[in-house]
Amino acid sequence: GVSIFLACVLCQRTDDCPEKYGEKRTYKEYNLTVHYYCLLMSSGIWQRGEEDEGVYGFLIKDIRKEVNRAAKLKCNICKKKGASIGCVAPKCKRSYHFPCGVQRECIFQFMEQFGSYCWEHRPVQKLPSDESRGSSQCTICLEFVEHFPMYNILKSPCCKNAWFHRDCLQYQALSAGVFFFRCTVCNNKDKFQNEMLRMGIHIPEKDASWELEENAYQDLLQRYQHCDARRCLCRNGRDYNKPDSKWEIKCCQCCGSRGTHLACSPIQSWEENWECIECRSIFAKSGNYQNQKKRSLATSEKIDVTGRLLEEPSPKCPRQSPGSQHGFLLRSPKMLYKESSCSGTLLDLPASNKMVMSISPLINSSSRNLSVRRMQLRIQKREASNILRELKLQVNNTKTTRLNINRDNIWSSALKGFRGRNFNPANTMEVKFTNCKSRVETDAFHGSKHEFFRLLMLHLQNSSLFEGSSSKNLSLDSQAIKENLYYEAGKMIAVSLVHGGVPPSFFSKTLFNCLAYGPENVKPTVEDVADFDVAQTIKMIKSSRTLAILKSTISDRYEYLTIAGCLRPMTTLCDKDMLVNDVLLYHVIKRVHSPFESFRQGLKTLGVLEKIQMHPDAFSSILCHKPERLSARILGDLFTIHCLSGVNKVKGVDFWMGYLQDVEGGESAATLEDILVFATGTSSIPPIGFEPDPSVKFLPIKYPVGNRQLNCVELPITKTYEQFKNKMDFAISSALRLEVE
Repeated sequence: GVSIFLACVLCQRTDDCPEKYGEKRTYKEYNLTVHYYCLLMSSGIWQRGEEDEGVYGFLIKDIRKEVNRAAKLKCNICKKKGASIGCVAPKCKRSYHFPCGVQRECIFQFMEQFGSYCWEHRPVQKLPSDESRGSSQCTICLEFVEHFPMYNILKSPCCKNAWFHRDCLQYQALSAGVFFFRCTVCNNKDKFQNEMLRMGIHIPEKDASWELEENAYQDLLQRYQHCDARRCLCRNGRDYNKPDSKWEIKCCQCCGSRGTHLACSPIQSWEENWECIECRSIFAKSGNYQNQKKRSLATSEKIDVTGRLLEEPSPKCPRQSPGSQHGFLLRSPKMLYKESSCSGTLLDLPASNKMVMSISPLINSSSRNLSVRRMQLRIQKREASNILRELKLQVNNTKTTRLNINRDNIWSSALKGFRGRNFNPANTMEVKFTNCKSRVETDAFHGSKHEFFRLLMLHLQNSSLFEGSSSKNLSLDSQAIKENLYYEAGKMIAVSLVHGGVPPSFFSKTLFNCLAYGPENVKPTVEDVADFDVAQTIKMIKSSRTLAILKSTISDRYEYLTIAGCLRPMTTLCDKDMLVNDVLLYHVIKRVHSPFESFRQGLKTLGVLEKIQMHPDAFSSILCHKPERLSARILGDLFTIHCLSGVNKVKGVDFWMGYLQDVEGGESAATLEDILVFATGTSSIPPIGFEPDPSVKFLPIKYPVGNRQLNCVELPITKTYEQFKNKMDFAISSALRLEVE
């Protein structure tokens, strides 16, 4: 505790900031406190001791000599004595303390001779002549960065449009270490590290921080325990597992990523093998439609598992890592470089180390996090579906509101219908499409309502009521305010959600948080600003490096800042952060207060806004995230399969799942969306789900039939899979062609 108040013997500062100055350590036996970087970059000292000698291998007597040498040198920045670091440029006599050099934007190269360059002679990156000025996101912090090489902005040597903040790169390097620090865009390591070392990024020779985290890979050791049966019979839920009972969960013997309770499946005992529908469909494709001979557990145990386990890589590869978190400091390459027998740099590792380190846990970690995130979204969407079903109980099934919608003018006809005297959101809705001549189309199919809401949400996404690229915030449209269109938009979204339509899925996180938690509790970011000029103003204010530049920027934007009510006196450079927050708050929230209030009132229709505020995580999954892309697995779970007595259900299931797998793999002219349209009339699964639940029926018919009133696909019974596939392709293509015509 006392050491934090002791000054470093080289820079005479008490700062304890490992990210900027390296670890600060105090040695009471030597009456010595020192920053690691100050010691490492000092010009007149080398590591001449063993790893456990002195301080990081620097002998105590050598440190005393260096302190005495530096005491005679005046810092060219703070004008105080003790400047132990000198610029290595020829004929340059500037000396400075390490913290002073950082403040003056000097470059310190943590490689080879550990040279330092003053602000005048430091290496710079050059912008290629064919590359235009612009801006993009720093791929680490995702904030905007100007395409102009300077001390605080660095360019990737391997990717044309990859730019970074220096601080972001330095934090990334300290976290990843030499083994995993690489370009975040193309994953290049050697070229990227060499350039970053040249530009003064310290890449420590240590294991990555995630490798040092205790039990970081614990979840990889967990066995899948969830019942995926279409109808789970367990009262305690799908995750309940009681060994040696009918509620024990059995995993698929092929993939291990699906499970079922014994009581929810045809198997009679734990010793029987079970395959999930997806794995069984593989047998359908190969022409093997019969049940496989069930093998007992005792038989399956005869397989040589040990041999296979030896071939599998461990989730966490053994590494030649230092014993402690700071162990890498004791093996500084400054000592290795000076020894004539060792000409390699920091990056010249033994071949064996390179081989082991090439298996990056970043892939496993990112894949694991993505999988967990997808699972969380599915759970949240399932919760949202249940909430919307509760809201739908308000809908009166005995009364119907009919809307005549013109495809060529979806917005005007929707407005006319929603503003109609007889419109009631609590009535059942029917939608009929008309062409521009007001003739009712012949395809008055069950999916018209879904199609209407899909077209309506698409129109809203691209309308002047919202602004932004993919994630939208409310815009300021004075004409729309006069016509109360923001209220109507909120009302339409609420009605779409409750009546089985598609969600908007384009809300920004900021817009959603304003609805869920109130705008007073939300802090917008620069990504929420769609106006280019305003975004440029914010970027210029943020990138101001001196108070003079900041005041000049404010002067250039004086008129806008006055209108926004953000003009404030700037006394220090730190005031720019408050100014940026004021501008963001005005542009994203305060400026659109009136549209937001109208939009919020519209969302109160049928109690939707109240549920959003009560269950923000669930509704965020459908309002801020696009629907999950259809897959054979999703459709397989969606449809319940029914068979007539005497029909081989196993064979039918194999044919159906085999066809879904073929369509997903591109082996059919149809798509998974075509199959869903054929059965239900809509190309996506609405958040509330389908009513009634989609089903598949095998009947003695000649060709497949899509019954959209019942969300049912009626399928023929065929002898071979090829016959089944050909009939499915023909029926779906014919039905879709008739609708287009």
